[in-house]
This record gives sequence, structure tokens and C-alpha cells, in this order.
Amino acid sequence: MNSIKRPILLLLSSGLFAVVTGYGAISQEEANRLGQDLTPVGAIKAGNEAGTIPPWEGGITTPPAGYEPGMHHPDPFAGDDVLYTVNAGNMEQYADILTEGHKALLQTYPDTYFLNVYPTRRSASLPQRIYEATKQTALTAEVTGNGNGIAGAAIGIPFPIPQNGMEAIWNHLCRYRGDSAMRRIGQAAPQRNGSYTMVDFEDDFLFNYSTPGMTPENLNNTLAYFKQSVLGPARLAGTILIVRETLDQLEEPRQAWTYNPGQRRVRRAPNVAYDNPGTASDGMRTSDQFDMFTGAIDRYDWTLVGRQEMLVPYNAYKLHSDSVAPREILTPLHINQDLARYELHRVWVVDADLRDGTRHIYAKRRFYIDEDSWQILAVDQFDTRGELWRVSEGHAINYYEVPTFWTTLEVHTDLQAGRYLAIGLDNDQPMYKFGIDKKPEDYTPAALRRAGRR
Repeated sequence: MNSIKRPILLLLSSGLFAVVTGYGAISQEEANRLGQDLTPVGAIKAGNEAGTIPPWEGGITTPPAGYEPGMHHPDPFAGDDVLYTVNAGNMEQYADILTEGHKALLQTYPDTYFLNVYPTRRSASLPQRIYEATKQTALTAEVTGNGNGIAGAAIGIPFPIPQNGMEAIWNHLCRYRGDSAMRRIGQAAPQRNGSYTMVDFEDDFLFNYSTPGMTPENLNNTLAYFKQSVLGPARLAGTILIVRETLDQLEEPRQAWTYNPGQRRVRRAPNVAYDNPGTASDGMRTSDQFDMFTGAIDRYDWTLVGRQEMLVPYNAYKLHSDSVAPREILTPLHINQDLARYELHRVWVVDADLRDGTRHIYAKRRFYIDEDSWQILAVDQFDTRGELWRVSEGHAINYYEVPTFWTTLEVHTDLQAGRYLAIGLDNDQPMYKFGIDKKPEDYTPAALRRAGRR
């Protein structure tokens, strides 16, 4: 297994090395860079010197011809050819742009694991109102409670020019994923021989932070609402979870309740947090690995390592396609790499080290966060011995009818167990619905009781 490596040097967009110490809002002069040399959410607008990363030109602003909302999303880059393939035999050639997790996967599965690298397409885009809100929010947003909450922020990315690791992870937590959404997805944790049982979920979200017209004063310490219903298999069907995700989880912890169909009762669920096992995940992911990372950040010290060019999963339309069956994705030991797409992108690298006096099964985590969307694309997770344990990938696409850039499939690979968990399998499911009619009252214990009785 790979051990924790020495952090890379911090390289800011100016090209100068610096120590990150700031906590809070940026100046008007800095904010004026948004939409100029920086994109509206803080990415470097220009391409790289080598020409292997193109300039950002707005991302996808128009859906492909023939697309209608409700369809699976046609691949706007279907004509792209593979530029090169990284495998165990040539990985040293690409060592500087590989995550520690990808290096470990290539070494662990040398005969079957590889990365097909495609042309870089900076497809991420968001609605104009998010861009405008980001420029305003950046002037007032600040971390509070030793970084465990934020204030002065709503709708926009709070820290588009991050000064520390906490601000960067808050950008992921607050990133735009639509105003509300509903999805039907599958989750599977294949055995080493490839056999699996599919768990079917119906999830719906109300992103309170991003609601049109929202203000910091009206957030009521609420980031989002979430409801998850288990539809199958039969032994799990009928279980329902609802969550009110708070902004400052030390001031007011996440509120969660579950409905158990066997008992026909609603109960508080305080364990839906931190390193408690994720729902029906066979112990293959923690609660805070949902959506690549979610929940309170207080158990770690966060370090902004810097911005770096890396090979990361991106524009994963093949994994999302309704012309592919889940069984074609769920191959033994790891997903079918023929269907995965990797591109060279600039990402923010953030290290999370377990704080003294706290506990978590992951002693260290390294996050790779897309500069164009603030979506976490990859995570390396280390155990208490300092050994690389689990590798997570967020295979994302642009849901261009919104638009938003979000994962279509999350994969968590356990190097020690020789297994993995895939969540988000939607190939044979109805497509995501955005802009559904939801309100906070739909995520209360009373609403959960009504849903459980139907």
C-alpha cells in the first residue's frame, strides 16, 4: 500500500509561493477578477502553457441538438478519440499528474486497470444568477466557529479565491446543484468475483442555500434538505431517511430521522454522520463520503496544498448513458475502465488531517476539487497507519438543462478488501428531474410519517 506523501508546495494562480493564513471575505479588487482573468467561480480562465488545458469559454451553454429535459444526456463529446492510455507499464511517465489513488489502483490491478485520457473539455457551467451572486457573496462571506460554519453567504460560491483549506471545502459543500432535484439511482458493492445485489434509491434534494432570492439572514442555518427512500431489494424496501443539513453543525448538529417499515416508526438518526456506515453500503463508505464529502468538517485540520494539473474523471457521459447496462459497468475488482473518461484539469488539492482528540476511520484525506465547478473529483483516504486505504472517484457530467456540473457515478474502491462501491447507477432509471416542487415542510418527521404510511 502507498503511504502518505509529503504535501506538494502551494502554487497560487499568480505563480508565487505563499503561506495561506486568511479567513474571510476578499477585497473588491480581488472580486473584480471574477469574470476577467478568473472565471465567475474563481478558476483560471486561461489555458495552460502547454496547450493541454484549453481556456474556459463558458462551458456548455446550449444542450446538444435533439436533447429534451427528461432524457438521458447525450454525450456532446462522443466524437473525441483517446489521446493516450495510462497503465501500470507507463505510469511513471505520468507520475506528476496522477493522484496517489490512481497510482495505487494501477499497481494493485496491473492487468485490468488503466486510464483512457481524452481531450480536456472545460464543460462546467452554471446559471448567470449564480455567477452574479458569487461576485457579491465573495465580498461578505467568512468562516465562523473556527471554520465549522460560514456567515454572510447565500446562493453564490462563498470563497471563489480560497485562502485556506476550509474555504475550499466549503465551496464544495455550497456549490450549485440546481434549486431542487429528484433522482432514481442504484448502488452496488460487488464481491471480488463480480456478483452483487443492487440497492435502488429514490433521492430528492432541496438546496436551501441556492434558492432564488435567498439571503444569509433567511438561511436559518440550513444548507439543504434531503430525502432518501429505499425501493429495493425487498428486505430493505420502505426504509426512508430525511436530513436537514445545517451550515454550522457544531452550533446545531445535522438533523436526521428514519422511518423503519417493520416497526412503522419514525426515529431520530444521529448516527447519519461522520464515519458511520452509509446506507446499505456494506460498510464500503462512510456517511460523510456521500456526494464525495458532506457534513461537519470539525474533525479535521484542513490545508490548502495548492492548484495542480491532474488527470481526473470528467465528462462521464458513457457511464451515464442509457445504452449501457449497469452490469456492463460493474466488473470484478473495479468498474469497467473502458467506459470511464479522464481528462487533464486544474484542481485544488486539499489535505484533511485528523485533529488531536477526535476520531475517524480515515486519519488523512486528500481531496482533488475541480477549479471550474468546485465538485470533488477524487479523494485519497488513509488509515491510522498512514497507508492508503480507499480511493474515491466522482465521475461527473454537465446536466446542461440546468446547467450544473455534478457526479453521475461515485466509486469508492477499497484497496485492502479488493472490493468497491458504486453509487449513482442511473442507466436504466428515469432521468434526474430538476426544479421539482419542494418546500422545507416536506422534510419534517411529520412528513416522514405520512410518507411511510403510503
